[in-house]
Amino acid sequence: MLLLAICAYTVDETEQVVVTRFDKVNRTVTTPGLQFKIPVIEKVLVFPKNLQEWDGDPGQIPTRDKTYIWVNTFARWKITDPETFFKTVGYVSRAQQRLDEIIDPTVRNFITSNRLIEAVRNSNRELDTFEDLGDGTAQENTQRDKPARFSQVFVGRDKIDSGILNQAAPKLKPFGIELVEVKIKRVNYVEQVRKSVYDRMIAERKQIAQKFRSEGKGEAQKILGDKERELKRIESEAYRSAQEIKGKADAESTRLYADAFGLDPEFYSFVKTMEVYNAALSENSALVLSTDSEIFKYMKGYKGTAAATP
Repeated sequence: MLLLAICAYTVDETEQVVVTRFDKVNRTVTTPGLQFKIPVIEKVLVFPKNLQEWDGDPGQIPTRDKTYIWVNTFARWKITDPETFFKTVGYVSRAQQRLDEIIDPTVRNFITSNRLIEAVRNSNRELDTFEDLGDGTAQENTQRDKPARFSQVFVGRDKIDSGILNQAAPKLKPFGIELVEVKIKRVNYVEQVRKSVYDRMIAERKQIAQKFRSEGKGEAQKILGDKERELKRIESEAYRSAQEIKGKADAESTRLYADAFGLDPEFYSFVKTMEVYNAALSENSALVLSTDSEIFKYMKGYKGTAAATP
């Protein structure tokens, strides 16, 4: 049992093994299961068979249109030839360094050879922006004002990823490494450019907000104007109706007065004369009139209480 434990080893489904004899490759084992080795003389080196990850360090790279951006990439790779990998690289930890030396320059080469929009977009599909959701005019004017060569995508991000993969994969093959996938994980402006971009975005949004506020104020003034005009119309119609009703009432009152006073003209004359007395004479009034005056015709022959006493 002790001898069996020293001589036997197992290979997992996600592993592949290089067996060395006196530090020289003797054989490779890629079939999972129980395997055997010669104790002391042979050593077993285990390498992963499944996909491995590579995450590059973000780097500052200028684009073809002289815009500095931070580019962060990742890759997936695997060991396809463990014997070659052992001879050229040795260990998985050293493979990361090899990937850095090959993928990073390739990424830099493709970013500097293309414009910023190529690393960001894949097609010329119109984007649903805030301006489009608002009224659709601001974005259309922006795209219309820009020359076509600055706004049109010719390569696209997917093709850049494929180009990096196609250029870097042959360089890693001599190390027994197959590069399966390379993708740009993130693209961002550098700090100086980012601040100016944010300021410009804020200014554009403020301009759009001011436009909406101006339109809102104009609409509010229009509503207030309509309200004032409607109020004036209602008041004028109400005043006209009131005057019509008042005029009809005055006419009816005058008719009734005329009918009443027409029955006794002398009584009408007397009432009107009394009204004149009330309006014209007071405690401090002083008049010098002839007794033959028409205004005193109803006072003639009037005898007070003192005069009637014998």
